[in-house]
Amino acid sequence: MGMTMTQKILAAHAGKASVAAGELIEAKLDLVLGNDVTTPVAITEFENAGFTRVFDRDKIAIVLDHFTPCKDINAAKLSKQARDFAKKHRITHFYDVGTMGIEHALLPEKGLIAAGECCIGADSHTCTYGALGAFSTGIGSTDMCAGMASGRAWFKVPSAIRFQLTGELNPWVSGKDVILHIIGQIGVDGALYKSMEFTGPGVASLSMDDRFTIANMAIEAGAKNGIFPVDEKTEAYMTGRVSREWTAYEADPDAEYEQTIEIDLSKLEPTVSLPHLPSNTRTVKEVAGMEIQQCVIGSCTNGRISDLRIAAKVIAGKKIAEGVRCIVIPATQDVYMQALKEGLVETFITAGAVVSTPTCGPCLGGHMGVLYEGERAISTTNRNFVGRMGHVKSEVVLASPAVAAASAVKGTICAPDDL
Repeated sequence: MGMTMTQKILAAHAGKASVAAGELIEAKLDLVLGNDVTTPVAITEFENAGFTRVFDRDKIAIVLDHFTPCKDINAAKLSKQARDFAKKHRITHFYDVGTMGIEHALLPEKGLIAAGECCIGADSHTCTYGALGAFSTGIGSTDMCAGMASGRAWFKVPSAIRFQLTGELNPWVSGKDVILHIIGQIGVDGALYKSMEFTGPGVASLSMDDRFTIANMAIEAGAKNGIFPVDEKTEAYMTGRVSREWTAYEADPDAEYEQTIEIDLSKLEPTVSLPHLPSNTRTVKEVAGMEIQQCVIGSCTNGRISDLRIAAKVIAGKKIAEGVRCIVIPATQDVYMQALKEGLVETFITAGAVVSTPTCGPCLGGHMGVLYEGERAISTTNRNFVGRMGHVKSEVVLASPAVAAASAVKGTICAPDDL
C-alpha cells in the first residue's frame, strides 16, 4: 500500500523505506519551536534532566509573542527565562520585542520552514506549516525539551482524510471560510490524530495565505497535522526565503485514506463559528444582525498582509460603529511595515480602530483586548472556547477578515456586501 504526503515525510525522517498508519517511529527534527509561555516549562525540564547543550542551535526557534511586550511581572519573568536560555545556548533564531512576530506567521516569513521538513512546536497551531508541504505538529513542553536536547521525537504515524477541493472561491470568501466550513462539517474531533491532506484542482486557486489559514486550524478538527501539495505558489513563496535544499513529497496514487471529502469552493459562503466551539458554524446570512462590542483582526490565523488589505478595503472611507472596539494586530514587524507603506494603518486609525504591536494578545485572553462578562467579539482568531478571550461569560465569534471588518463598521455581524 502506498503512502500519503505526511507518511512519506515521516518515513524519510525516520530513515525508513515506508511507514504505515498506527506505527510508532522516532524521527529526526528540522526545527523545534517554543514561545514565551511554553519555552520556560521546557527550559525547566531541560535543566532538571541535566542536559547541558542543545542538539543544534540553528534548528531551535524561540519566539516571545503571547504576552509581549510583557503585560505583567509574571510575563516578564517567563520572557527573561527564555532570553537567558537563548543567550546561554546561542540560539540563532531567537525573536524578542522589536524583531518578534506571531510565531506561526513569523517562521514561514523568515524561511525557517520548508517543504518536506519535519517540525514540532510547543504550540498547538504549529500545524500551520503544512501549507508549505511540511509535516509540522504541536507538542507539549516536555517534548520540546526532549527535542531541543536530542533533535528527535516519537510519533505515531497518522492515518489520513483527503479533502478533494474543486472550483474557486467567490469574492469575500477566503481560506478562513473554507476551514470553518470543514470543521462545521466534520466536528472538532472529526480528524482526531489524523492528517488532513488537501488535494484536487481547487488547491491551485488558493493563495499561500489561504493555505496557511486552513492548515493553521487543522488542530481545531482534532488533526495531527494539515498539509498541502507543493506547487508553483509554494515554490514562489519559498524563493528568496529558503536557501537550503528542500524536498517536495507527493502522495502515492494508491495511498490509503480513511475517507475522501469533496469540497466545491465555488459553493462556499462567508461563514462564522458561534460560541463556544469552532464547529458551531453558520453562514453569515443566517446570523446577520447579532450585536458585537469588539472586533479583533489579526492572529497567527489571519494577521498577514493580505488579511489586513482585505480588512482595509472593507473599512476604507467608513467609521467603526459606535460602541465597537476594533483592534488590528499585524502578525509580524514586516507585515506592520508593509501596512504602513500601503496606508493601511492610516485607514484603520482614521476609521476609529487601534493598531497594536505584533502579539497573540487577545486571542488567548492575554492582553490588548480582554473581554468582560456579557461582551461579544467577532474575531479572526482560531478558537472561541468558553473564556477564551476573557470572562467565562463573554463570547467569541470566529470569522474572516472581510466579515470581521464589515461587522465592526455595522456594529452587528454582516458580510461586506451588506454594508
